[in-house]
Amino acid sequence: MESPLPVVQPQQKLAHHYDVATIMGGLYGEGMIALKGAFSRAWAARLHEDVLAAYENALKRPGGTVGRGPKRHYVEIHPEDIRGFLDLVSHPWVVAVCEAVLGPEYKVVEIGFDVPNPGAVHQPWHRDFPAPPDTIEGRRLNSLAFNLTTVDVTDEMGPFEIAPGTQWDLPDGFEHGMFPPKELYPRYEQRASRRMPQMGDISARSALTIHRGTANNSNKARPALVLGVDAPGAINAERHDLQVTRPYYDSLPEAVRRHLTCRIVETLEPIVQAHTIEGLMMGEA
Repeated sequence: MESPLPVVQPQQKLAHHYDVATIMGGLYGEGMIALKGAFSRAWAARLHEDVLAAYENALKRPGGTVGRGPKRHYVEIHPEDIRGFLDLVSHPWVVAVCEAVLGPEYKVVEIGFDVPNPGAVHQPWHRDFPAPPDTIEGRRLNSLAFNLTTVDVTDEMGPFEIAPGTQWDLPDGFEHGMFPPKELYPRYEQRASRRMPQMGDISARSALTIHRGTANNSNKARPALVLGVDAPGAINAERHDLQVTRPYYDSLPEAVRRHLTCRIVETLEPIVQAHTIEGLMMGEA
């Protein structure tokens, strides 16, 4: 059953400001917030085209994709692979969320996408990486993941599912610090909230909130873009390889450049994804 997560409506925007208390309350509370209609459907349709092209290219080269379970892939891409990268990282809501939770010196460290294809099964409940000391000891979130669907999600398409509030769970008995023991599954299933975003919507979440992809019983893939952002001192950039060419970098506004942790290269190099999550490869047991 879907339960509502905090949603920041566009009319809550005052000039270029969003309510910090609403942002902080959502991400420190349930662990996920959303903005409906952040982008036009036409913008989302272009994103869908770019993601499908990048996916087709990645499937053709060794190491271009990484498995996230049966019939699921993750692909890390270059900012230049999508036409809307600047629109995304400069969106006032994205900027406001990053500044509120991560501070004014936040850094974009990852751009990629997940594709649960038809036949994908339930993932085991998990975090995307082990909780850092900042969260376990300091009770502070030092990273965020933004997600944008490229299709209108339905219940048959394997929606993303989270267990609200579990970003603060201590990792006692978690395999690799990421996979909770199965005796905790009833708790997560009781709290489970399925998300059904539409084209143009955007969400922000703590990747430490326990979550899973559900079974895709449709005949359609469900691509979702992922933008990873860190606070100073976080180490997620070590898992990724954000690259931009010099002309592209120079074309970006200084207000965007200062928030990128990236390599500046003459020619974009194929990315071999390094952040494999072995525990997802078999799906839920």
